[in-house]
Amino acid sequence: MISWENLDTLSSFKKLQALKGAVDIKAELGGAKAADRVADYQIPMAAGLTYNYAAKEVDSKVLSVMADLAKEAQLAEKFEETYNGAVVNTGEKRLVLHHLTRGQLGKAVKADNVDKRDFYIEQQKRIAEFADNVHSGKITNADGEKFTTVVQIGIGGSDLGPRAMYLALSEWAKANNTKLMEAEFISNVDPDDAAGVLSRVDLAHSIFILVSKSGTTLETLTNESFVKDALKKAGLNPAKHMIAVTSETSPLAHNPDYLAAFYMDDYIGGRYSSTSAVGGAVLSLAFGPKVFADFLDGAAAEDKIESSSDIKKNPAMLDALIGLYERNVQGYPSTAVLPYSQALSRFPAHLQQLDMESNGKSVNRFGKPVDYVTGPVIFGEPGTNGQHSFYQLLHQGTNIVPLQFIGFQENQAGVDVVIEGSTSQKKLCANVAAQIMAFACGKDDGDPNKSFAGGRPSSIIYGKQLTPQSLGALLAHFENKVMFQGFLWNINSFDQEGVQLGKKLAKKVLAHDTDGALKAYSDLLRI
Repeated sequence: MISWENLDTLSSFKKLQALKGAVDIKAELGGAKAADRVADYQIPMAAGLTYNYAAKEVDSKVLSVMADLAKEAQLAEKFEETYNGAVVNTGEKRLVLHHLTRGQLGKAVKADNVDKRDFYIEQQKRIAEFADNVHSGKITNADGEKFTTVVQIGIGGSDLGPRAMYLALSEWAKANNTKLMEAEFISNVDPDDAAGVLSRVDLAHSIFILVSKSGTTLETLTNESFVKDALKKAGLNPAKHMIAVTSETSPLAHNPDYLAAFYMDDYIGGRYSSTSAVGGAVLSLAFGPKVFADFLDGAAAEDKIESSSDIKKNPAMLDALIGLYERNVQGYPSTAVLPYSQALSRFPAHLQQLDMESNGKSVNRFGKPVDYVTGPVIFGEPGTNGQHSFYQLLHQGTNIVPLQFIGFQENQAGVDVVIEGSTSQKKLCANVAAQIMAFACGKDDGDPNKSFAGGRPSSIIYGKQLTPQSLGALLAHFENKVMFQGFLWNINSFDQEGVQLGKKLAKKVLAHDTDGALKAYSDLLRI
C-alpha cells in the first residue's frame, strides 16, 4: 500500500537531521584513506557512466539512515507506480509516462483506449520514416531540392531539452558522419529571436517543426506566424515547409497547413519530453533515426538501473537523497551543475527548468502547505568557463553551494593538440580533478584573502565520451533524481501552475483590460 506522507513526519528523516555536520569531507579527502574513499563511493550507471559521490558529506552511518529514509518514503514503490500508469500527477489528474517513451519498465499501460508504449513506438517509427524520406530526397521543397536545415519552434520544454540534446550531439555526429542537417531553434517571443534565426537560414531549404502539445501556446503560435510571414514573402508555401508535434486533440492535428504531424499526449510533461516526439523529430532530422534510437536506449538502460530499491545500486535515488540532505538538513539553498564539456553548454539550462519547474512547490500533493524547504535554485555553465566567472563565490563566498560535476575522458571531435606537454582534453580533465579537491579541502593561508575554507561538497558523473547512449543515460539520471526528490518532499513534480498567472495577466495587458499598477507598467512599455 502506497502512503504519501510529508517529509517531516518520517522518523528516518528526523534521524537524518540529527547527523547534520557528521562528516568532514576536508578530513575525508585529505586523509590517508582518501584514495580508497574515491574508489568506493561510486555507482555504475548505464552507457559506461559512473556516479561518484566521494566528495559529498556522507559516510556509512549517513548512508544507512538514507537507505532507511528511501524505504520509509517508498521511493522504489512510487517509481514503480509511476511507470505502471498510476495517476501520479495529482494536480492535473494525469498519468506520468515519459519513461514509456524509451522502454517498457513494468506492465502494459493503457490510456485513451490504447497501449501507450505501442503509441510511442508508432510515433517514433513515423518520425524515422519521415526523416529517412527527407534525407533521401523523397520529401523535398517545391523545386524538388533537399531540405538542409531544420528549425524547431517551441518554448520551455519544447525548446530547452531538445536544444540541449542537439548541441550535445552536434560535434559527435560530425566526427561520426551522422550530421545530416543543421538545426536552429526559435523560442523567445521577442521578434529578434525569430528574425536572427531566419536571417541565418536558407528558407527555401528549411523545414520548420512547430511544437505545442495544446496547439495554443501564445509564444509558439506568434513565432509560427512570424515564420509563415517570412516564407510567404520569399514566395514559399508554408504548408510545404512545416510539420507539427502536438496532441491528437489540438487544432494542429490533422491539419492541411502542415506536411505531417507527430503526436504526444497529456502524460508527457514538456520538461520531460526530450525522449518523445518533441525531441525525436528534430534529433532524427538532424542526426538520423538511429542516433535518436541510441539516445533512447541509453535513457531506457538508466531507467532500469534506477528502478532498484538499493540506494547503493541506484545512482539517481542516492543523488536525490544526498541533495535532500544538503537542502533540508545542511540548509544549502542552491546547486551548481558544472559540465566539463562544451557539448553540454545548454544542459544546465535544461536542468534548471527540469528541477525548478518540477520541485519549486510550497504545497504538498494534496494542496496543503509544507513546513520545510523544497527545490533548490539550479544554475551552471560549462567548465572551464565557469571557473573564470562565478567560481569565486563558490570557493570563497559566504554560502556553501553543492556542486555536480560532469566530465569525460575523451572529447567528441577526435582532434586535439599537445601544448606544454599535455593535450587540451587532459588540461580540461585536470581542471575537474583540481576543482573537486580545491572545493573539498581548501587551503590555509596567512593572508585571509587567499584562504579557502574548503568543505564544499561535490559529486561527479564521468565516463569515456559523451555519445547518444551516454547522453540518454545522463538525461534519465537527472529526470529520475528530480522525481525521487519530489516523492521525498511529497510534492507533485509534474505540474507547473506557477507559470500560469503571468500568462493570464499578459493576456489582460494585450487586451488593454488593466488598471492600477498593471496599467502603469503597461504604459511604461507603451503596450
